[in-house]
Amino acid sequence: MNFGFTEEQELLRKTARDFLGEHAPMKRVREVMEGGEPARELWSRMAELGWQGLALPETEGGAGLTPIELCIVLEELGRALAPVPFLPTVIAADAILQLGDASQRAEWLPRIAAGGVRATLAITEERGSEEPDALALTARRHANGWELSGRKLFVPDAGQADLLVVVGRTGGEDQKGLAAFLVPTRTAGVRVEPMRSMDLLRPLSSIDFEGTRLPGASLLGGDPEAWPAIDRVLDRARVLVCGEMVGGAEKCLEDSVAYAKQRVQFGKPIGVNQAIKHKCADMLFAVESSKSITYYAAWAAREDSEEAAISAAMAKSYVSDAYRQVAGENIQIHGGVGFTWEYDCHLYFKRAKSDEAWLGDGAFHRERVARLLKL
Repeated sequence: MNFGFTEEQELLRKTARDFLGEHAPMKRVREVMEGGEPARELWSRMAELGWQGLALPETEGGAGLTPIELCIVLEELGRALAPVPFLPTVIAADAILQLGDASQRAEWLPRIAAGGVRATLAITEERGSEEPDALALTARRHANGWELSGRKLFVPDAGQADLLVVVGRTGGEDQKGLAAFLVPTRTAGVRVEPMRSMDLLRPLSSIDFEGTRLPGASLLGGDPEAWPAIDRVLDRARVLVCGEMVGGAEKCLEDSVAYAKQRVQFGKPIGVNQAIKHKCADMLFAVESSKSITYYAAWAAREDSEEAAISAAMAKSYVSDAYRQVAGENIQIHGGVGFTWEYDCHLYFKRAKSDEAWLGDGAFHRERVARLLKL
C-alpha cells in the first residue's frame, strides 16, 4: 500500500477544489438550501468532468478509477457542501455495478455516468437500521414479475431521484430472502414524501410502495437472496460517506484556525489562548486520523481485501464521531456568532449529524466491529 497520493490524484483534488470554488460558492449553496432552484447546471458540469462515472468501468461509460479517487472528490464536495445528489447517486450506481446483470448495467450505468439519471438507495425502515432483521418491505412474485409493499424512511435526495435501488424481502427471515430491485420513481404505486430533517442540503424522504408492480427484470442480478452482495455494497457506501465527512471536518478546522487568528479580544487574537490552541490541536488530530482510517478503508475496498468489512465499520465509527466533535468545536471557537444563521458553522454541524446517522452511527459500528471479531 502506498501511503501517499499520486500526482494524478493530487491533480484531481486540485481540479475538484477549484471547480467547486467557482461553481458552488457558499452563496449559491445557501440559495439552494433556502428554497432556490436545484443546482442543475452544477450537476451537468460535474458530468462533463466525468465525476458521476468516476469509479464505473470504462465499458459502462465511466472512467475506470477506484474508491480512492471517488473519496478524493467526495472530500471536496464535503468541504463545499455542494447541493447535488452526488453521493446517493454513486452509491446506487455501485449497487447496480456490484449486483446487476449485464443488461441492467448496460441500461443504467452509462446514463448515470453521463449525468442523465439521478439515483438513490432505499433501505432503512421503521427500526432505523440497515441490519437484515430490521428490513420488512415485502417483494412478492406475481405472474409477470414482482410486487413491492411497504415503506422506506430517511431516503436521501429521493425527491430529485429518477431511479431507486430498493432492498426488499422476498421471503425467509434475517439474511434469508433479501434482494435489491430497480424502481424508477415514476412507477405507479410509488409515493415519495419529504420528511423533516436537520440537514436542509440533503433532504430526506419517506417512500411508500403500495402494491407497486415491477417487471421480472427489475430484480438486480436475478438473485432473490442477495444479502451478502448487498452487505458489501453497504460497506463500500460507508467508506464514501466517510470521504465526505473528512472534507467537512477539514473545512471546520481551517475555519476555526482562521477565526482564532483574526478574532481579537482584550487586545490580542483569541488563538493565543491555551484553551483555543488545544481545541484546534485536538481537531487536527481528529481530522488527520479520520483521513488515515478512511483512505485505508478505501484501499481495502479497492483491493476487495478480507479486511474491507471491518475497516469500513472502523472508519464509519471513528469518522462519524470525529466530524461531529470537530464541527461542534468549530461552533464553540466562533463563540456567540457560531450559533447564528449568517455563519456557516451550523451547516457543517448539521451535515455532520446527518452523515453520522446515515448507514449506522459510531455505536452501531463499534458493535459491528465486535461481531466481525467474533466477540
